[in-house]
Formats: sequence, C-alpha cells, structure tokens
Amino acid sequence: MTARITFESGRETCVGYLYGDQAADPRTCIVMCQGFGGTQDTPAFTANAEDAAAAGHLVLTFDYRNLGESSGLPRQLVHIAGQLDDIAAAVAYVRRHPGVDPDRIVLWGTSLGGGHVITAAARDPRIAAVIAQIPYNGFPRKVEGRSTAATLRLLKAMVVDAVRGALHLSPSYVKQVGLPGELAVMASAEAQQTIDGLTSATWRNEVAPRSLLDMWRYKPGDHARFVAAPTLICIGKHDKETQAPQAAQLAEQAPRAELRTYPYAHFDFYRDDIRRQVLADQLGFVSRVIDT
Repeated sequence: MTARITFESGRETCVGYLYGDQAADPRTCIVMCQGFGGTQDTPAFTANAEDAAAAGHLVLTFDYRNLGESSGLPRQLVHIAGQLDDIAAAVAYVRRHPGVDPDRIVLWGTSLGGGHVITAAARDPRIAAVIAQIPYNGFPRKVEGRSTAATLRLLKAMVVDAVRGALHLSPSYVKQVGLPGELAVMASAEAQQTIDGLTSATWRNEVAPRSLLDMWRYKPGDHARFVAAPTLICIGKHDKETQAPQAAQLAEQAPRAELRTYPYAHFDFYRDDIRRQVLADQLGFVSRVIDT
C-alpha cells in the first residue's frame, strides 16, 4: 500500500509517499533521504522503500524542496539548510501519523542524504536509529579520475552560477553525472552506466552548480558526536565520490556507531543485487536496536 502525502516545510510544500500498511498498530517508521540531486522515484530508492515496507515497517520517502514533485525555485538547486529543514518537517509529519510510534523513527540516507541524517539526528535526540549509506562527509581533496583542468572548469561554473544567483538570475546548469572529461558534478564511466539504466519521471541530469559552494562548507562530521541514537555507517571500499576514509570518520565520531565496509564503489550500492544485500544488513540493524 502506497499513499501520496504532502507536508509543509517553511514556505515550501514537500511531496512524499508513505509505504506500508497504515491500518496496523503504531510501529517503526523509516524516513528515507535521497542523495545529491536525487528524487524519490528513482528505481533503487523506491525498491528499498518497498522492501522495507514488506519487512513490516512504515516508510516515508519525499522530495527535497526545488527537486522532483516538491515546490521551490529555482529548480534543481541543492540547498543544504533547506534540505535539513525538509527532513525535520518529514519527521514531524510521521510523528503525528497514527500508524507510527513517534519514538521509533529511523533516519535512512544515502550519499549526501547519508550525511544529512547524521546532522538531522544530532539535532533531534528522539530519533531512534540512523542508517548512513555511503555518506557524504565533506569534499575529498582529490577525486580519482578528475583532471586539474576538469576541476577548474567545474569551479568556474560554480562561481559563474553563484554570481547569477546573487543577481537573482536563473541557474546556468551543469550535468549531475557525465563521462570522464565532461563538465559534470560526478564524471566517471561507472556513474554514467548507472544513469543510463535509470527510469524516473522526475529525475533530471542537471543541477545548479552554485549548490556545490553550499556543500563545500558542509561537513556532517562536525555534528556526529551529538548523535545519541544507534548509528550504522555503510561505506564502499572503492567509493570515489564519498571516499571511505572520510565516510568512516563518522563512525569514529558518533558515540554509538557501527561501521560496515563493502567491497564496492559508490554507484554499486544502487545495483539491485548489492542493494538487496546491503538493505538486508540495514534492516537487521533496525531489528536489533529497535524492534527487539
């Protein structure tokens, strides 16, 4: 059973989908948070929601402001503070839902969303558990496969778009994902192969590059020591985008964290066979720390 819902976050309206039997007794709810520029209707994300609901949980997915079905202008802008507000509003929504135990809410996030759930849980001591999958914890010093020239092109695009933003002009978009050498936030053959097979009505392979300046100042590890909930950090040994050493720091900083390392790259976590393996570990963690 899936129901389309809306909730307010500041001046914006976020659209979400609630998965699971809403007539059952109050129980655990998993609030799922997408990665950089992601939308809730991408295949791996919806598959995780469906599988977690089939395991007996309620699951809420939603689109951040400026993305997907949610409101907000300009479109395709990743706004860190706004997204954290959206997560808090999503949690407030499910806490009021009659099918949810308000003290059994799990934050689940992937990539940038994996960083967000650390920050969000640090701000909300009632969160029951946190799952951070391939979490963002600041930009790596060097992205394997990205040349200095490509980095400078992206930096130029960021600055130009930031100036356009300051002048209240529309964004000068770049690709979210591209092939090596292309002007894109993530440029690799592995990333391109992933989106080549993507079927989504709302995901767009473009983003306002001014978003990256916002991310530059953001490091979820600054908040990890304030997370009171049990936390599972799932990282990829061969991850080029959210690199393992930085992501693993979250497990060192969060007081009740566990670390699981998988022999995969960043986009492998969205392949169905690997997705199922990792989700099984994550749902096992939920059962162990909350449902027993």
